[in-house]
Amino acid sequence: MAIVPARNEAGTIGRAVASLVEQDYPGELLLTVVDDHSEDATAAIARQVAEASGAGKRVKIVTASALAAGWTGKVWALKEGVSKGGVTDSDALGGAAAEAPSFYWFTDADVSHAPDTLWRLVVRAARHDLDLTSLMVLLQAKTLPERALIPAFLYFFLMLYPPQWIADEELSTAGAAGGCILLRRETLSRIGGLAAIRGEVIDDCALAKAVKASGGKVWMGLTRKSTSLRVYGRFAEIRDLIARTAFTQLRYSALLLAGTLAGMFLTYVAPLVLLFAHDSTARILGFASWLLMSLSFLPTVRFYRLSPFWAPFLPLIALFYTYGSWLSAVRFWMGKGGQWKGRAQAPKGV
Repeated sequence: MAIVPARNEAGTIGRAVASLVEQDYPGELLLTVVDDHSEDATAAIARQVAEASGAGKRVKIVTASALAAGWTGKVWALKEGVSKGGVTDSDALGGAAAEAPSFYWFTDADVSHAPDTLWRLVVRAARHDLDLTSLMVLLQAKTLPERALIPAFLYFFLMLYPPQWIADEELSTAGAAGGCILLRRETLSRIGGLAAIRGEVIDDCALAKAVKASGGKVWMGLTRKSTSLRVYGRFAEIRDLIARTAFTQLRYSALLLAGTLAGMFLTYVAPLVLLFAHDSTARILGFASWLLMSLSFLPTVRFYRLSPFWAPFLPLIALFYTYGSWLSAVRFWMGKGGQWKGRAQAPKGV
């Protein structure tokens, strides 16, 4: 069963639903779209696309109940999809009751999947006995802010969550990409359901951590075939993307924040400062550091099929991410942490 939490996604939900009902999958695929109190035509568009594609009986549109205390919005919507999802029209199943799904496919309302995505996920999960299988979908990199900043989002994410470490059962590192997660039903039950991560802002990685802690096997990969439909036309929008979760990642610790800000400056900005030093050795070291960091960033730039000339700008890009991390902490302390779709989801700072 595919579950799509959707809140004010009228601009993308149609293409997202179309990509799901058009999956080239030999098994049965049911789709539940959870309308999380949208103030636009999200639900109507999802229903219209499903019916126009002839998949109306396989698609269910449900309205999420009022957000319960202690839950973040997306996790609550996913929980509502799990509990309310499935097809209730007996005609759709030849008069039989809907069977419990083997897998839940959690995907976002702003993601368009390639037709073979589900098949590839299920085959990998079966072949490697995976409990959670996730793909990092390709983010947009078309506007100037996206070209400048989005590749670094993947670059820094993979530094925090190296896929090899995620897959290693001996290591505690666990990560996933919330835009595309395939989860076994029995695994979700084993960890105590979505209530196990009900208050998490970084819900995808928290889910992977809960699965791995329960003895489950986790895998995360990258794909160009499934793409994000969300467009970031302004630098401020990407700033807010960073600020939504950065301080959460630092466990709301002022000490970790200070260390991170200092570390980012010393690693990415200080080498440029050294280029203006009077000592020639310092200048050489600064240039060498800048060259090495640029080379380390180059594979990510090429993954997005952008010009390699973006790679040397990593120090300035890192400075922007440092600012976003600082802003994340400020918003938390002001009681506005984890802002998303009009909700401040992080606990209030004190």
